[in-house]
Formats: sequence, C-alpha cells, structure tokens
Amino acid sequence: MVLTLVLVGIALLFLISIIANTFSERLGVPALLIFLVVGMLAGSEGPGGIPFDDPEVAQIIGIIALAYILFSGGLDTRWEQIKPVLWPGIALSTVGVVLTAVLLGAFAVLVLGFSPLTGLLLGAVVSSTDAAAVFSVLRMARARLKGNLRPFLEFESGSNDPMAVLLTTGVIGLILIPGSSIFSLVPMFVQQMAVGGLFGYVMGIFIVYLINRIRLESEGLYPVLTLTMVLLTYGLTSIIGGNGFLAVYIAGLVMGNSTFVYRKSLVQFHDGIAWLMQIVMFLALGLLVFPSQLALAVVPGLIAALFLILVARPVAVMVTLLPWKMPMNEKVLVSWVGLRGAVPIILATYPLVAGVPGADLIFNMVFFIVIVSALVHGTSIPAVARRLGLAAPLEEPLKLSREFEAESDTPSKMLDLVIPPDSPAVGKQVVDLGLPKGALIILMQKGNDRFVPSGSTVIGVGDTLLLLTTEEMVDEVRARLVGTEGEVSMQTGE
Repeated sequence: MVLTLVLVGIALLFLISIIANTFSERLGVPALLIFLVVGMLAGSEGPGGIPFDDPEVAQIIGIIALAYILFSGGLDTRWEQIKPVLWPGIALSTVGVVLTAVLLGAFAVLVLGFSPLTGLLLGAVVSSTDAAAVFSVLRMARARLKGNLRPFLEFESGSNDPMAVLLTTGVIGLILIPGSSIFSLVPMFVQQMAVGGLFGYVMGIFIVYLINRIRLESEGLYPVLTLTMVLLTYGLTSIIGGNGFLAVYIAGLVMGNSTFVYRKSLVQFHDGIAWLMQIVMFLALGLLVFPSQLALAVVPGLIAALFLILVARPVAVMVTLLPWKMPMNEKVLVSWVGLRGAVPIILATYPLVAGVPGADLIFNMVFFIVIVSALVHGTSIPAVARRLGLAAPLEEPLKLSREFEAESDTPSKMLDLVIPPDSPAVGKQVVDLGLPKGALIILMQKGNDRFVPSGSTVIGVGDTLLLLTTEEMVDEVRARLVGTEGEVSMQTGE
C-alpha cells in the first residue's frame, strides 16, 4: 500500500508540473521556476510534506538529468549554425566563466564579507549559464532571435558547464587542502576540456555507426540504445579524466549532424527525455530546499544576484568578446541572457557533500540567485530582444514535416515553407507555380485547416507548404515560392 501511494504521489507531481508548464509561456515565467516551486511545495515544509534532505542523491539525479538534457541540446543543434560562432562561443564558455566567477567572488569578499576562497567558491558555482534554462526559454516562439544569436547562446550554455565544474571542484580542493595552489587548476582544465571534447567526438561517430550497423529486432530498442550510450559516454569520459558534460554535448552535436536510421523518432524521443529530465531534476532540487532557511540568504542573495545580472555578466561578456566585431546590441543581449538554473544548484550541492564550512549559506544563496535570474531574465528576454531590434519578425511556423518522414535510402528533401507577403506565389494556383519536375506539394495549411492541395488551390499569404523535392531543386523551389525572403526549414531524407 505504501509503494502504491508513493507511485501515485510521483505521478501527481509529474502531472502537476506538466499542467503548470502549459501556463508558463502565457505567464512569461520559465518552466524551471514552475518545476522548482512545485518541488518546494511538495517538500517537507510544504503541503506535500515529502521528507528529502540528501544533497548527494540530488547531485546524482542532477548529473544524470543534465547529461541527457545536454545530449538532446546537441542533437537538435545544426553545425552550420554553430560554425560562425564557434570561437566566440568557446571564449565565452571559458574565459567568460572565469571572469564572471572572479568578479562575483571579489564582490562577495568586499561587500558581503566572505573569505577570499569562499567568495570565489560562490562565484564559481554560479559562473555558468544553464543549458536546460536557456534551451527552454530560447526555443519558445516568443523568444525567437535574429541571425546566429540563438545557436550562439545555446552553444555557450551547453559548453560552459565544464569550466564551472572545474572551478567549483578546484576551489573546494583549495579550501579543504591548505597550501594547494590555484595554478594547479590550469593543467586539470586543459585535460578535462581536451579529453572531453575528443572523446565526445569519437563517441558521437561511434553511436551513429552503431545505430546504422546494428540490426535490432524492434525499432523500440533504438531509443534504449541511445539512452545507454549517453550514460556510457559520460561515465567513460569521467573515468579517463575528461569532462563528461562536454562529451555528451559534443556526442549529441556530432550525431545530430549525421545521417542515421530512425533519426526523426530518435530526435523526438530525446526531446521528450530532456523534458522529463528537467522535471525530475528541478523537482528534486526543489525538494532539497527548506523555505525557512532561505530567510538568511534573501538579502545577500538578492545583492549578489543584482551584481551578477547588472555587472559581472555584462563585464565578462564585453571583455571576452572584444576580439570579435559583434554589434553592440547583440553584445548587450548576450549579456542579458545569463540565465541561471539547475547547474548552479547542482554545483551548490558539491560543497554540501564535501563538508565545506558555510556550504548551507552558499546553497541557499545560489537557490535564491537562480530564482531571481529566472524571474528577471526568463520573463524579459523577448521584450529586451524587441527593444534591441533583435527579435525575429516571423513567428515560428508549424513544421508540417514533423508528421512525415522521408525514406533513409532516397536523396529526398522535405521543405517547410511559409509564404511571405511579397512572395511571387501569392494569388497563384498551384498549377501555375511552375515548380520544377520532381517537386511536389504533399501538404498545405491555411489557418487551422490542413489538406492536400489540388492544381486549382490558390496560394495565400501565411500559408504553410510541405514539399517533397531533391537537394538540387531546393534553391529553385524556394525562389518560386518565397523569393528572397521568408522562412524555410529543410529536413533531409533520413
């Protein structure tokens, strides 16, 4: 009976989180905040009354969940989007993280009265942006950005965790082992990044090879295989001295830009797993928090959060991106998208587990900083992007291609096209479009209606078309249907 009640309780927590998430976009509140609040309400000091006070278990849950979230983020990222922003992204995820940690650490020492190493530990814990939070917010239609800003910010958030982990564990070592040198972190960082990046790349290639070569009896086993490979990638990388978080992100990036069987279903599966892991992770971290203990952290947490948002993050971004000629409005937006989420809270469990003096205050301050960041950053990014002229002008089109899948052994391409106002196709019948032979409109949406168009169907502004064509015809089809403007997404025949 007890087990049944536990299962019902877990199911209700998940159900409440999912339902609450449907209101997050309407309210302009990030999903992570909804999940955290649900976890706190379900905790020992909330109506749920669930007793949970084990930072080590929360840490394990967070690490596993973050591995799957990062893998899914890499899987859904296109290399052609990352390539133009690769080096500034790497700089911001390394140098930028160090600068953020040092600036906040110095502030904690000079203003909040922390000891030097404890202040640096606080800075290290909250130095990185959170992949789960950034992916969640930026992939909402209301936060669409122009150019390469979204892939740049997602790449930064997906690749800056290794530096934050290294700084946090390194500073903990300095505190617990008197006489150790901070310069010993340098070779450790080089090893972690090099091994993590290289092994993640190798594992990404191996996963693609394995999926394409192995012949499993059931299609349902392929998702199980990829789930296994994510944990294997993280675990083996950590064993050989690399950073597991970076490895799983790189493995996902390599896999996402390769051709493999059941691609569409696997990508959708891991997107669902990422959401599940977000719920599990934030619920567990919310359960770990005791609201009554947050009172002592409110004032220093608020002061530290404001300094992080208004000074540390902007200064770190501006200094780090000096070598690149990025427009000032883009730098300002990058400075503002400094979402903190699960990663800082997970890292805040490291001092608790290690028994660092003052770890309780650091954990509660970090939790409060995350809440402030979620409220400030998460709710304002769309408005700030519009104010800076960086919001994408078109709403995210409905991807009709999600409902179809081209065969993996054909050179076919699926194109989603949204007809803009200045399209040469507006007002024409399908038969008069002059599409090249071999290009076929297989589905059309007008308003809320979806149908297979006939030759007499008239093309209108805002119509969404799904076409089956080949790579050689893409440019010609685009020119005839959207001209030089409009939005296109292309799905390879995989």
